[in-house]
Amino acid sequence: MSDSSQHSSARLVDRHPDIAGTELVARMVPPRQFNGATFDSYRPDDDHPSQAEARDTLRRFAEPAQPIAHGGLFGRKKKAEAQPAPTKPGVYLDGGFGVGKTHLLAATWHATAGRKYFGTFIEYTALVGALGYAGAIGVLQGARLICIDEFELDDPGDTMLMTRLIGDLVKTGSRIVATSNTPPNALGEGRFAAADFLREIQAMSDRFVTIRIDGVDYRQRDIDGEAVVLSDDAYRFTLADVAASGERMTDDAFDELIAHLATVHPSSYVGMLGGVQTIGLREVHELTDQSAALRFVAFIDRVYDAQIPIRATGVPLTSIFGGGMLDGGYRKKYLRCMSRLNALTQGTVEA
Repeated sequence: MSDSSQHSSARLVDRHPDIAGTELVARMVPPRQFNGATFDSYRPDDDHPSQAEARDTLRRFAEPAQPIAHGGLFGRKKKAEAQPAPTKPGVYLDGGFGVGKTHLLAATWHATAGRKYFGTFIEYTALVGALGYAGAIGVLQGARLICIDEFELDDPGDTMLMTRLIGDLVKTGSRIVATSNTPPNALGEGRFAAADFLREIQAMSDRFVTIRIDGVDYRQRDIDGEAVVLSDDAYRFTLADVAASGERMTDDAFDELIAHLATVHPSSYVGMLGGVQTIGLREVHELTDQSAALRFVAFIDRVYDAQIPIRATGVPLTSIFGGGMLDGGYRKKYLRCMSRLNALTQGTVEA
């Protein structure tokens, strides 16, 4: 590939975002593809009744049902008993990737009146890093609802920080809804065994009603095989076609992007994507460093939130997690990323 084709497009590695705490707070809303997410627009799979049960539980949690009056003979009214909302201050959605947990989380956010915040686990820990613990509590306390997406463990210290944050926010009246691929009493299983860490996990678990959602990854229902790979010529033509359309496609060597991600805090990855309509990655190869792989997963989460398609050369992006990573403690996180990469490279991102 010629040097001119490689440098005619913008590069992600030239972007060095540093998002301030105030901007992090402003961004604490659902990703744009969930702007219209409601409980009615959620389509539960009839083969997996737990999906409808989770929707109905969260609907009651967001807006506790009121008894409905029915007209009877001679104008008498009989009150129907409403199902009670969960009595604990938190609801924890546990399930595989692609079963609609984030949709339900966003629907709960939209259905809840008052001040509320929606962010990923990484974004909340970054907020504490930017504002300090007292500053973050000062911003979040008093909110009616705190939504935490992708509650997964990379660091036991971060998890203990979040359980402390949850506890302090619950004390001031906030309600919590969180999602993860792992139930709260199993977080950290096979990764960390420190007694204080396990104690913190149990304290968090006690605050939540856990709802298990089963189902098939909706991103894979109409997709077969691995992530799409382009030849060098096809990649070059794609760069030219996107440029001719007036849109912006970035063009980066995979190695360079992986190295660059280590210099940017994961909470700022979203700042690398402004104005980008397509991401181009050249010479994709297998990763064997777990820290680099986890950073790439966090980056792809933000790419998926922004619904930016990816065009790549080299090995399929669904084949990059090597060195036994898929057999380790982060298996579910990598599998979710592979699901998203498959969709992003096949042009099946949501409108």
